[in-house]
Amino acid sequence: MGLVGLRGRAGRAAPPAADRGGPDDEVTLFVARRVEPGHEEAFERWAKGILAAAAGHEGNLGTGLLRPAGPDDPWHLLLHFRDGGAFRSWQASPARAACFAAADGHHHEVHRHEILGMEGWFATTRSAAKGRPPVRWRMAVASTVAIAPLTVTSGLLLTPHLAGLPVAVRALVTAPLISALMTYAALPVVTRLLRGWLFGRTDRV
Repeated sequence: MGLVGLRGRAGRAAPPAADRGGPDDEVTLFVARRVEPGHEEAFERWAKGILAAAAGHEGNLGTGLLRPAGPDDPWHLLLHFRDGGAFRSWQASPARAACFAAADGHHHEVHRHEILGMEGWFATTRSAAKGRPPVRWRMAVASTVAIAPLTVTSGLLLTPHLAGLPVAVRALVTAPLISALMTYAALPVVTRLLRGWLFGRTDRV
């Protein structure tokens, strides 16, 4: 399953998103695969296997599986990577190759979409899989809702214990903690709670 580039106006293939972004841009990949009727259970086992392999790959930040909304709709696999280098390393990895070598041939890719940067953390619906992430001001509001309680809690619980340290040292202690909680705890919860507002009520998963 090679990486499919978008076509530019001149008709030449554009580079994948992982190659177009900056070196530190996170990469979220959505892959839609259509499954032949009667092979759904086998595909789900295969999908969970390749997502587990991706989750164990260096630089992976999370995976997900979206089941079809209807009988004729495809399944969507989501893979989130730290940067383009980690994403390309996964694409070339023996673990990924082994997963495809074990595929039973009853499913095939019908769409692929890459999202760069923070938009990938909001890519939890089929709307995002088709290249329609939320508008940026709504992402900013959702991010604020997620980070505000973390900042307040940090100020109440951590700051008193760090009062004797220089300001720069306090920042080095609190910033990574808030960032980790924001990424792995607060933002996924807020995104799930605000999904209807972020993407529109038609995107049910």
